[in-house]
Amino acid sequence: MPFEIHPSPMKGKDGKNILYVRPRSGQKISMEGLDDYCAQHYGLRPGELTRAFHAFVNATGYYLSEGYRLETLIGSFAPKIALRREVTDPDDIKTYDVRFEGIEYRSAKTFEESVRKWLRGFRRANNPNTQELLADKKHIDRALQECIKNRGYATARHFARCANITYYSARKRLDEWCQGDTPRLLKSRQGQEFIYTET
Repeated sequence: MPFEIHPSPMKGKDGKNILYVRPRSGQKISMEGLDDYCAQHYGLRPGELTRAFHAFVNATGYYLSEGYRLETLIGSFAPKIALRREVTDPDDIKTYDVRFEGIEYRSAKTFEESVRKWLRGFRRANNPNTQELLADKKHIDRALQECIKNRGYATARHFARCANITYYSARKRLDEWCQGDTPRLLKSRQGQEFIYTET
């Protein structure tokens, strides 16, 4: 498995950022690609896996909406819910006070064992040093201009891709540009994410 090395925001005993590893970014396979692979190697008809996944998503959506925990071959799924406000008296909780917060997933041991079965060790990918890239003012400025030119604004996720840095570092740099008496960028919320526009 190819992996990348990145600095975390936490400092070690020597004052330097503690490092962490993650699988190399940009390695993705689409549902169509997975479907084709299963058709070639596991005797499934083309499109069969995709149809099975659509049925799985619809069926699990129904059961999760009813509050069930689902035990499957790949793991268990359960709905996550929370209160919209702080409440101390149970009689004060109304149905509109409860909100859906997503799906909790716990992988099955057999699913993890399947990964281990195929795993043949690790190899280091030549990912760039985030600290060096952040110190390269021309590179960072070019990445920001590329983001803004494409969309008219930047997001932390898009800027991270353009600059080839981590999401955390991208968000931190964008936020820094929004501070001071004459900020370079203006930060505003759009839907679920923040966007950054030039001032």
